[in-house]
Amino acid sequence: MAKKQDYTQLAKEVVEAVGGKENIISVTNCMTRLRFVLKDDNIPSEEQVKAIKGVKGVMNKGGQYQVIIGTHVCEVIKDVKMVAGLGDEAPVKTDDGKKDTLFNRFFKTISGCIMPMIGPMIAGGILKGILTIFVTVGMLTKDSGTYQLLYAAADALLYFMPIVVGFSAGKVFGCNPYVTATIGAALVYPSLVTAVSGETALTFLGLPITAATYSNTLFPILLASYVASLIEKGAKRIVPQMIQLMMVPLIVLAITVPLSWLAIGPVMNMVSEVLSSTVLGIFNFSPLLGGILFGAFWQLMVLLGLHAAFVPVLINNIVTLGADPINAVLGLTVWALAGVSLGYALKVKDAEKRAVGFSGMASCLCGVTEPTIYTIALPQIKCFAAAWIGGGISGGILAALGAKMYSMGGDGLFRIPSMINPAGMDISFYGFIACALVAFGVAAALSYILADPNK
Repeated sequence: MAKKQDYTQLAKEVVEAVGGKENIISVTNCMTRLRFVLKDDNIPSEEQVKAIKGVKGVMNKGGQYQVIIGTHVCEVIKDVKMVAGLGDEAPVKTDDGKKDTLFNRFFKTISGCIMPMIGPMIAGGILKGILTIFVTVGMLTKDSGTYQLLYAAADALLYFMPIVVGFSAGKVFGCNPYVTATIGAALVYPSLVTAVSGETALTFLGLPITAATYSNTLFPILLASYVASLIEKGAKRIVPQMIQLMMVPLIVLAITVPLSWLAIGPVMNMVSEVLSSTVLGIFNFSPLLGGILFGAFWQLMVLLGLHAAFVPVLINNIVTLGADPINAVLGLTVWALAGVSLGYALKVKDAEKRAVGFSGMASCLCGVTEPTIYTIALPQIKCFAAAWIGGGISGGILAALGAKMYSMGGDGLFRIPSMINPAGMDISFYGFIACALVAFGVAAALSYILADPNK
């Protein structure tokens, strides 16, 4: 059995470089980065952090100080939390007492509420695609027990999203996460959902309850959890401490659940529909142009560390509309960078650099682009331009074909199952594969031509 690598020294150096544990409000991670929320992000020296062995780069964007580690970041963060004295159950603070921009506050909130569920959400999307393939080729039928059990595993997180997001939002807003998860559960409570959708209108204290379904929704529970946090704080100021354990949750639930059904839910559903319609309206105004721009420059957003700010919009498109043409295009940018890695690997003469290129290609095909960006694309900006061109051409073609992504999935090879229409394979699936090969081939050829073999 391979010995588990010790990242304690790396963690100590990183924590010290970002200003010590007293400067750290919270730390989370994505696939390759430690994402710090710092009390003062002017304290860290970028050069000092970059000089640490094991650190691949630094970004200070979107209210987060991002230290790029690599795909083993999920192991590193354990030691970072230990060194910084942060437990896994500690609340994710978003207000450190200093003024912050509205965008940064929004970014921190969305990251804290949504990022923890991205992994299982992607897994569910991949599983849905695999099930569709099995049904298409006749290996399974939709009424079989095997299909239904696996589909439940794939769809459960989306269906019960208000509960899962409610729990995360409770941590982010600094209130009882089990109470906010209960509020989410009340939004999808089966008998209540059936009652409000019945022929006889349901009322609460004489006020009509709008017929709605909140499964697969994101924004209603976010606002409801924020409101619950305000009510909880107010209740704790007036309820004697000896009975707060039971009385505070009672007050929060008794106020927030009816308010969510009467006002918060309907209003946020409207906001959700407007948001999706606006974003898709801009994209659909010229699918070709939109595909070119998103296909070419999405990885710049990844480079700047701002891509997570788009996650709620992309998730919202999937859960409200059932498909998303924008995310379909974004998946091609990963294939373009994989092509850049291959072109670079074939051009350079040095064996170590060639290994970097091939490993970067493998990483991209598994959905992680940072190694290629920081070891190849940035040092040789012409190679990055090759990725922009490959992604832009393929993105324009795919968007013009009208392809859509039908579930949240991974990137690279893992994106393919998400392009399968539940009704059957169509242009979204075949078009994506063809355009992925275009992105890969164009970027590889240009990278081979433009790469400097001596760098």
